[in-house]
Amino acid sequence: MQENGKKCLELAERIYDLDIEVYECVGSSLGRTFTQDRRTCVENLAGLMSTRPQGHLLRSELAMISNMARTIRNPQEKSRIMKKYDDILKEVESLPTSFGQVEIVDQKRAKLNTANLRQKFSKDDHLIICIGRTQGSAGNDIGFALADALRINYYDVEIFAEVLRRLEAEKDSVKDISDYGTGIIQNKYQRGFNTAKSLKDRIREFDRYHGLTREDAIFFNQSDLLCKMAKEEDFIVMGRCADVILANNRIPHISIFITAPFEQRVHRIMEVNNIDYKKAWKLLKRQDRMHAKYYHHFTGLKWGDAMNYDICFNSASYGIEESVDIIERMLNQHVDHPKQAKDKMNE
Repeated sequence: MQENGKKCLELAERIYDLDIEVYECVGSSLGRTFTQDRRTCVENLAGLMSTRPQGHLLRSELAMISNMARTIRNPQEKSRIMKKYDDILKEVESLPTSFGQVEIVDQKRAKLNTANLRQKFSKDDHLIICIGRTQGSAGNDIGFALADALRINYYDVEIFAEVLRRLEAEKDSVKDISDYGTGIIQNKYQRGFNTAKSLKDRIREFDRYHGLTREDAIFFNQSDLLCKMAKEEDFIVMGRCADVILANNRIPHISIFITAPFEQRVHRIMEVNNIDYKKAWKLLKRQDRMHAKYYHHFTGLKWGDAMNYDICFNSASYGIEESVDIIERMLNQHVDHPKQAKDKMNE
């Protein structure tokens, strides 16, 4: 345990230093992921690495660094920084408390797998992958690993809120209510969606958001940002009805829904969050219900219905690593991805 703590502190120091290097290479005032003093940031990072339930926050911090690093214009500097990032990421993933260590695979189902997936992109399209997932299905782990494998940006609830904040959105408007996190550990989204409000609160929100409810104003703010991003970069986005938003704006993308049997998800949540069966069962039931309600409210569609997605698969049949491999193989059937297709056209 003590040895693991030392390793976490060492990695935290390297992550902090890498963030400084990225900031210096980018030369932007928005380049820093960590804005507090070194000691505080290092201690917080080490804490995230040593406590498995906080893995999604650590993943978000690392993704923010890599997203910014990919904007470095100097190819040599960019390559050097990304090599450091890859080395750090491998060491983080090897930790016993890492976000990538709790598997979802069901070996009996995995033996029955076959895959013959094909997808073709236009040379003018950005590679955008929208991932919807049920809590406990390892969807975020799969999305993060896929973004890293494809060398494209990754946006989850924490990062998306940070992007909005950096675009000077109002503080209250950047809370992302389309993802409910682990809930039982952090209760970050305890207010949830469509909770009861007083008449005074409703009148205040009516004035503040020009006649829209707070939830609607946040959703439209996110939608505008998502469409703008889709015209400028390749990325993976987790949740927030991105598939329907892009479809309604006729922006090419792939929509994927990741799930697993309820019992399998319960047991994973028990291990990830160190809670008993009853708490995990109640947590998943509540979050499934809230996700479905949010998705239907803003899209009119049924959350998790296979007809609403390009691909749906059971992560318990594949596990994290093979799920990433399957999606990569699907993308590589005809072209590696749009950027590489354009390069081939120019050869």
